[in-house]
Amino acid sequence: MKTNVLKSTLTPIVALLLCVALYFLGYFQVLFAALIVIAASGIEYGRGLFTSLGFQRHRLKALNLLVVAPLVAGVMFALYLYVLIPGITYLTGQPIDFSAFKVYEGKLPAILGLFVYIWASAAFGEEILFRGYLMRQFIKFFGDSRIALILNIILLSAVFGWIHAYQGITGQIITGIIGTTMATIFHFRKYDLWFCIAIHGFFDTIALVFMYYGIQ
Repeated sequence: MKTNVLKSTLTPIVALLLCVALYFLGYFQVLFAALIVIAASGIEYGRGLFTSLGFQRHRLKALNLLVVAPLVAGVMFALYLYVLIPGITYLTGQPIDFSAFKVYEGKLPAILGLFVYIWASAAFGEEILFRGYLMRQFIKFFGDSRIALILNIILLSAVFGWIHAYQGITGQIITGIIGTTMATIFHFRKYDLWFCIAIHGFFDTIALVFMYYGIQ
């Protein structure tokens, strides 16, 4: 019994410290962090590791992933493009820094490579790390009361925005808002990680199309 308690307490702490260490040492990659928390979930939950992250087999339906999720992603992207970007830019006085993506403009092979990377790193990696692992672990330690849930979403969304520092302060704030939206969806969907991964992936896919044509 004591061993199980130690495992469920120490494993996530060690996993989190490893991710933080990688970040401050300059070696942080979302895929690495996702692999760390998957391994941590395996140690803690054994065969139930994927279920613990929110990979629910009964939620793996074409209607949800190929119809509903793309529609939600489309609405979110429209709000991102026409409401969040102009609104937050007005407040900060600084445009989002998209310079890291200029190299992909008009280059189909590069965009296709980025498409694969984004689905692996952003859609799967970020959702596994932030929603599937960190959000669920926060609930395990602090419960799911209304106050705990609000703190959970705010704190993790702030970190989610922070790691997108390459987009500047405006990009960080907007990404934090998007993270809040994704966390809220994750909660109301009863921790359905497949759905969040699909939304994230389709959102970024739309962004890639705009990026390819130089629309910002």
